[in-house]
Amino acid sequence: MLLFLFWALSIPAVLAALTSWYAGRRHLRAVSEAMLHPPAAWAPLATLIVPIKGLEDHLASNLRSLTAQDYPDYELLIAVRDPADPALELVRPLLNDRIRLVIAGPVRPDTGEKIHNLLAAVEAARPASRVLAFADSDGCVEPDWLRGLVAPLQDPAVGAATGYRWYFPERARLPPLLRTVWNSTIAGNFGVGSPRFVWGGATALRRETFRSARVVEYWQGAVSDDYRLTDALRAAGLQIRFAPQAMVATPGDCSLREFIAWAVRQMIITRVYAPRLWWSGFTAHVVYCAAMAAGVAVLASGRWWALAILLLTVIPGAWRGDLRRRAARLLFPGRAAWLDRHGWACSWLTLPVTWIWLYTFLASALRRTIEWRGHRYRLIAPSRTERLA
Repeated sequence: MLLFLFWALSIPAVLAALTSWYAGRRHLRAVSEAMLHPPAAWAPLATLIVPIKGLEDHLASNLRSLTAQDYPDYELLIAVRDPADPALELVRPLLNDRIRLVIAGPVRPDTGEKIHNLLAAVEAARPASRVLAFADSDGCVEPDWLRGLVAPLQDPAVGAATGYRWYFPERARLPPLLRTVWNSTIAGNFGVGSPRFVWGGATALRRETFRSARVVEYWQGAVSDDYRLTDALRAAGLQIRFAPQAMVATPGDCSLREFIAWAVRQMIITRVYAPRLWWSGFTAHVVYCAAMAAGVAVLASGRWWALAILLLTVIPGAWRGDLRRRAARLLFPGRAAWLDRHGWACSWLTLPVTWIWLYTFLASALRRTIEWRGHRYRLIAPSRTERLA
């Protein structure tokens, strides 16, 4: 029975591992080709929106990177709910005619605070802007980031362009490195074909698309801005394009507890807002981890030939981790020194991160309550949210 279970699990696990390795090669090749071409010169008037809440590490430098974009004509709107938010001490010295503050005011009990702030900022955007772009406050970007993010919109078939993030912790402790590797498995899926979703920390779309796709309606009653924006674009039959020059470097530290809580929250949101994506990932990780467990059991029974199958299950994942590191080196040329020092984690931590992925899937399977930026939300449905006391 054990041998039957071993082969029944190991064959699909090995095939999945080899397929994943091949996908990593395609991702690296696509990134390499994309980075050879600078973004198009097309740069219409734009409004860049970043919601904030509270003081956080590197907030001042992150905001300064958004104010220093090499873009012909854009305004930056910093949106906050509370006029007494302590982060405004850092924001007010930055304000001028081009950088404005938007006070969103009280939040509806059925909508996430971030979406509430985004909607207020969209309403306040200058009428002349043809493009709306969105960023998060915890990321740092290069001066050509906005130009690279907006450039794919020159194609009328593209509904939105998106980048994604990489975590670059200053201190190479185990918990933040685990977070980097966990998150890099998602980043490694951007670059080949149309992305499965837009990421709210680096997204741009035409203002007319925002209206015609009825994004405001999709955002009502939601917590996840990016998944609901993805739903709106898909319903309108519009493409999503990856913008490799619009990647975001996210600094900062975390404890193991903070990392796990963050990862589980991501998976709860995914299960509610993108259930097909969640189920496909859950199934793959259950089979993959069960195959490793069966391999160890067979190996423990004295069948040493099982070691070869076990290595075929594990090694391609480590190889793909290194392919992601090489792709990140192209996407973040200014972070090459960090990747040279700590890039080993992308390969050597792949195995424990695989089991962390399984844990986050299991922990998110039956939960619908999350804590995010000082609020607790019950995610009833994609368009139904209850904010808890």
